[in-house]
Amino acid sequence: MDIRSDAVTGGTYPSSSAELLLDEGDAVHVLHPQQIVAFHGDSARREDKLMNLQGMYRKKKLIRSKLSGPARLLIALPVGYTLHCMKLAGNEDLLFEFRHLLFYTEGIRMQSVMQSFKNMIATKDVVRMKFSGEGTIGIISAGAITDWKLHPETPSYIDTRSLIAYPHNAKIDLSVYGNHLASQHMSFQWKITGEGGALVQVGKPDVQLEQFVSGDGLVKRLLREIVPFGGIWFK
Repeated sequence: MDIRSDAVTGGTYPSSSAELLLDEGDAVHVLHPQQIVAFHGDSARREDKLMNLQGMYRKKKLIRSKLSGPARLLIALPVGYTLHCMKLAGNEDLLFEFRHLLFYTEGIRMQSVMQSFKNMIATKDVVRMKFSGEGTIGIISAGAITDWKLHPETPSYIDTRSLIAYPHNAKIDLSVYGNHLASQHMSFQWKITGEGGALVQVGKPDVQLEQFVSGDGLVKRLLREIVPFGGIWFK
C-alpha cells in the first residue's frame, strides 16, 4: 500500500487529505468511513460491517469499511489535523483512543482491552484499543505527534486534550500540578507513571495564545482576566 499527500515529513502528513493506493492483495480497514470522499475501483472491493466493541461507544452501532486492492481512495482529514502512520511489528503495548484511529492494514489485529477500575474512572472509558500483528495504522492528531518518555516513579503530567495513547500497564490519575496559581489556571492533566512512552499531540489549540499573538493590548487582556465577564465585554 502506498500513501500520498501534499507533504511528507517523518511519517506525518500535514495535509487536508490522504490518498491510499492499494495493490492486488492489499486491504485496509477504515474506522471512520464517512471520511472517504472518493474511491476508484470495483464496487465489490468495499465491504462495510457493523462493529460492536462491548458497548464501549454508549451502544452506538459503528461501521468500519474494508477496502481491497487494486483500488484507490481519498480520505479527508478534519480541519487542522494531520495523519501519522505507524508501522507495527508484533505485540504493541500502547492503548489508543478510538477517535484518533483512522485506518489499519490487513495483518493488524485490533483488540478491545478492559481498563483497570482506577483508569476507567480517570479516563471515563471502559475499554481502549490495542493492536498486534504486522502492518500499518493511521492516526489523526492535532498537529504532530511526539513520543513522551515515562518514568516508573516520577510522574509526567500531560494535558487531557493532548494524550493519544499510553502503555497498557501505566498508572494514570486526573490531576493538576504546580503552585496554587498554576493549578487554578490550567486544564486537567493526566498524571502518568510507567515504563515506555506515551503518544502526545502537540497541536492543542490555545484561544488565549491566539488572542495574544493577534496583537491585543496588555490592558485589554488584563481587563478580560480581571473584570467579571471580561471576555464578553472586552473583545
